[in-house]
Amino acid sequence: MIIAPLTVAKDTWPKEIVKWDHLKDLTSSLIIGNQKQRLAALEADADIYIINKENFVWLTENHKWDFDTIVIDELSGFKATNTKRFKAMRKIRPRVKRMVGLTGTPAPNSLLDLWPQMYTVDRGESLGSSVTKFRATYFYPAQASGHIVYKWALRDGADELIYGKISKNAVSMRAKDHLNLPERVDNVIEVELSASERKQYQQLKKDYILEIANQEIMAPNAASLGNKLLQLAQGAVYDTDKNVLDIHSRKKEALDRVIEEANGQPILVFYWFKFDRERLLSWYPEAQEISTDKITAWNNKEIPLMIAHPASSGHGLNLQAGGHIIVWYGINWSAEYYAQANARLDRQGQTESVIVHHIITKDTEDERALQVLQGKITVQEALMEAVKAEVKE
Repeated sequence: MIIAPLTVAKDTWPKEIVKWDHLKDLTSSLIIGNQKQRLAALEADADIYIINKENFVWLTENHKWDFDTIVIDELSGFKATNTKRFKAMRKIRPRVKRMVGLTGTPAPNSLLDLWPQMYTVDRGESLGSSVTKFRATYFYPAQASGHIVYKWALRDGADELIYGKISKNAVSMRAKDHLNLPERVDNVIEVELSASERKQYQQLKKDYILEIANQEIMAPNAASLGNKLLQLAQGAVYDTDKNVLDIHSRKKEALDRVIEEANGQPILVFYWFKFDRERLLSWYPEAQEISTDKITAWNNKEIPLMIAHPASSGHGLNLQAGGHIIVWYGINWSAEYYAQANARLDRQGQTESVIVHHIITKDTEDERALQVLQGKITVQEALMEAVKAEVKE
């Protein structure tokens, strides 16, 4: 049984199975679609069964578990102990003889993310059978109020102890150590708000509330403030009724220049907010949103501008044949999404230097988000800095 993100399950695994000589005699069955289609796929006679991770819980509840080997593509999808997915895996795990987990981002936020993933792989052999004991052994409360811990920090030397514990059941194979990949070039393109737009940005930052065209934009707390400020940096914002209010198109002007300089070469654009998707599709008639039925066309260089959301297309897709230019039109706080999305082009099989453009609105939350993605600060530090800056004003 192979468990993967939906687009990877539908496109990548079926193609990879038929690509390799040593797998050519194996048959596969894809368990997607409505319930009737999924049940039919389970009844099909095959060597390999492939299911998307969203249907994994359904599988454990509606089918007798008779798979002795599991391969999880993107093991980080099982990093949260409080999810139905992890609990379902924990329930069937004793019946699995062999478990293989694949991920390029095993600890995107901190080494705390390792425990659920390693438990999935080895049932606690490496890091113990309790996440509570794991935390108590290797971490200490760095920020707490009474019994509520807001942030855990590693004890001195704990990282090396953890690496030693998992070394028996984990292996790291970094692309740069085994593959001769072309150089990756990161580029930051700054855009600036006008005086009136800057005034709106500063007012929202100061008062947590802003009125535009008789519509109210409100951030109820510091965490949501960072998100609203990112929206303003993008050029639009959701009001209290979830309507989109257009503010500016500074980033479009920068993207226009990138497209012009690319001189017809395909470009992969990552967006974050839903309004970004709508704006991009309306601005660029040639743009197409990524989907499994468009991957072949992209890799044949038939799509000049592909837009994608990193949360739904950042894992497992082989897009390296279609282009070498990435534009982060809208960034976010997830280092995992960022790394995985860039790896769609910056991976084995890429023949050209990958150029990663980041369109950043100067002196906004964009800059702090980029620092998070580049590992210079944490999400918590970015949030605290935003609040601290506001108090000063």
